[in-house]
Amino acid sequence: MMEIVPIEWYYPIYLNLCFFLVLFTLLHTRILNIHDHKNLVYINFTGYLLLFSLILYIGQRPISARFGDTMNYFRTFTSYSHGAPITTVNDYGWHVFMRTMASFSSVHTFFTICAFIYIFPMYRISKEFFKEYWYYAFIMFIVSFSFWTYGVNGMRNGAACSFFLWGVSYHRKKALMAMFFLFATFFHKTAFLPILAFIMTMFYNNPKVYFRVWLLCIPLSLAMGSFWISMFAGLGFGDDERLAGYLTSQAAEGTFSNTGFRWDFLFHSAFAVFAGWYFVFRRKFEDKIYNQLLNTYFVCNGFWILVINANYSNRFAYLSWFMMAIIIIYPFLKQQFFKKQHFVIGMVMSVYFSFTYFMYYFFWG
Repeated sequence: MMEIVPIEWYYPIYLNLCFFLVLFTLLHTRILNIHDHKNLVYINFTGYLLLFSLILYIGQRPISARFGDTMNYFRTFTSYSHGAPITTVNDYGWHVFMRTMASFSSVHTFFTICAFIYIFPMYRISKEFFKEYWYYAFIMFIVSFSFWTYGVNGMRNGAACSFFLWGVSYHRKKALMAMFFLFATFFHKTAFLPILAFIMTMFYNNPKVYFRVWLLCIPLSLAMGSFWISMFAGLGFGDDERLAGYLTSQAAEGTFSNTGFRWDFLFHSAFAVFAGWYFVFRRKFEDKIYNQLLNTYFVCNGFWILVINANYSNRFAYLSWFMMAIIIIYPFLKQQFFKKQHFVIGMVMSVYFSFTYFMYYFFWG
């Protein structure tokens, strides 16, 4: 357990290590060619060090309410370790997993396995798509605005979405992809949204249409926000009680759950939209799997925009935000667009991370 790190410093240490890592990577992109042997040694060594250290850092964190739902997971795990039966039917696969782990392991072993399930797929999909340049996609995942929250707080949601990424990394092997998609729904049923959206792109994959639908969601939400909230709460997306609770309950003081139309988070969501628009529409980048990921993002983010006025709408924002990193970086690592593209990658990485840094130190801090 990471007792040597004071709890109040836990997140700032992660955030500022990311700051120096992004800055150091930016300097590398300025002075070295992306194919340079020194650069390849640096990105692969740093990438693997980051992968293993983050799994341990998050998995071995102290048990504290400062990490959101960590305390609730701890209480449930402790109950299962004392022989309590599974009484919930929602996300049954997650509870079977937790109870199984509780039968033979400590809570920190459980959290470390959860951290592995959460972080390893980000490495896996980066390695599959970008080979020796996987580090650039992986660090984009790591410095994402939502990364920390869904590693220590919304753990089920984070693990489910990572299973989705793991499945997409096997997009050429449909049986394996389906297996990981199934794991995702067992852990958190809201994963049905990106899964169904991705399956839909297998049959219709035109980014222009999906982009227009995404744009249409903004005025529809502004004009009829309460209607969409009531409709989706009534339908019961995934599991009725928890969804309805997220959409209609009052937010607890101090939570990341402001009401009203969140222009700041729409601005954040637009990073990936702009990247897709620029590369696909302006630069005519053609890549089937990229279009599928981009269109899946349009569907999932559009759903969130429709319910953006609800308390805890961030729970649904993550169903698209977890894909932002790969959508932004993918074209840069597949095709040459700029004369000094390596440096442009470093600048994009820096700008992307600056939102995370700014929100903590200037908006919340």
